[in-house]
Amino acid sequence: MNLKILLPTEILVNQRVTAVVAEAENGSFCLLPKHVDFVSALVPGILSFTDEDDCECFVGIGGAVLVKHGQDVRVSANFGIRGGDLGTVRETVSRRFESLSDREVLARSAIAKLEADLLRRFVELGVAHD
Repeated sequence: MNLKILLPTEILVNQRVTAVVAEAENGSFCLLPKHVDFVSALVPGILSFTDEDDCECFVGIGGAVLVKHGQDVRVSANFGIRGGDLGTVRETVSRRFESLSDREVLARSAIAKLEADLLRRFVELGVAHD
């Protein structure tokens, strides 16, 4: 199979592989060359693949979409990091999503404040017109 992992700024992986293991919301799955065509939304985590030299490789990915069509497997992700060591990749992914989680909390807090301010202004406008 030909595996290509695409990020917004680069092609992270573009090589021949014999197997791809990934995780969707309903669990992990393995794709082999003769499997049927397949599409899946992937959860953030670790995608692994076996190259033609029978070496297992690991890629940490953010939310992604995987499409298998014939011998081509394409993964489009918003974040990705390649590494040879599973522990290192797992730690990097964990750190990345912890920092995203912190930023998400701050963003949600700012949005909630804006929404509350907007509602308060609507109430003020409604009171002024009565």
